[in-house]
Amino acid sequence: MKNFPRVLLIAAAAALVAAPFLTGNPFYQRIAALTALAAISASAWNLIGGYGGQVSFGHSVYFGIGAYASLLAYTKLGVPPIAGAPLGVLASFALSVIVGLPSFRLRGHYFSMATIAIAALAEVLVTNWGFAGGAIGLMGPASPRSLADLLFRSALPYYALFVAVLASLLGFTYLMQRGRMGFYLRALGSGERAAESLGVPIRRYKLYALLVSGAFTSLAGSLYAVMVGFIDPGSGFGILVSVNMVVMSALGGAGTLFGPLVGAIILVPLEETTNALLGGGSSGAAYVVYGAIIMLIARFSPGGLAQWWPLLSGKGRRGAA
Repeated sequence: MKNFPRVLLIAAAAALVAAPFLTGNPFYQRIAALTALAAISASAWNLIGGYGGQVSFGHSVYFGIGAYASLLAYTKLGVPPIAGAPLGVLASFALSVIVGLPSFRLRGHYFSMATIAIAALAEVLVTNWGFAGGAIGLMGPASPRSLADLLFRSALPYYALFVAVLASLLGFTYLMQRGRMGFYLRALGSGERAAESLGVPIRRYKLYALLVSGAFTSLAGSLYAVMVGFIDPGSGFGILVSVNMVVMSALGGAGTLFGPLVGAIILVPLEETTNALLGGGSSGAAYVVYGAIIMLIARFSPGGLAQWWPLLSGKGRRGAA
């Protein structure tokens, strides 16, 4: 019986993954696809912000780079949008080095403020960049030219693709947290000065984490552009894109494997359902709810919902005894 909570969790996860394939409702299928995509972004942010303790509010830059790389590849080169994803990943690598090396000299709130400034600057630059469509943005293919365009009527193919990418990311995170990089990042998250005094090469591992985190976030942006078929400066580089990643990770439990996924499962359906009920003009109401949730988490469960898992599984009671 001691493994019952774990078995129950696995069964619930399997049912959750399979549920979109068992329903014929396009609305629920689209929510499932958006949830999986949001979980990719939040899990990517979690590598640097959760494990490494470097709270970035500028990850929308990587998301926007991936989205624009895909649609620029289509509009300028005529290739399928997904072909631009590797270009976005390479650009994210370059940006991580250019931005990360100087910004990692900052710590705590100063680092967070620097990332906000970088995201705001990127949005302004793209808005005034005619090559990338300026404030209007870019459109993807209106009709599929081939299967490579990944243009489907149903959200299920996108959902299957997103779940595969998410599984790969979670698998990488699982291996990382059990290796040297995971130990070093957790040491950084606990305290940079203490980690440095123990011989942890903090700037190097911050950069490693940012490289991987930025690459997966860029891939999420490319997948978003492929599914939606449109991107503009606000939806790609807007500060709310970064806020969503942070909120989802904080709600589920930053620095844990499944925390960002849990946060996405809660917040994305909440936002989409609110938009549907209020006619699509409820983004403000959704963020009011987000703020209320974060206030409750900060007050009663600073570690996110993951903090309650040991108690629900009985480990906390055994430890207390």
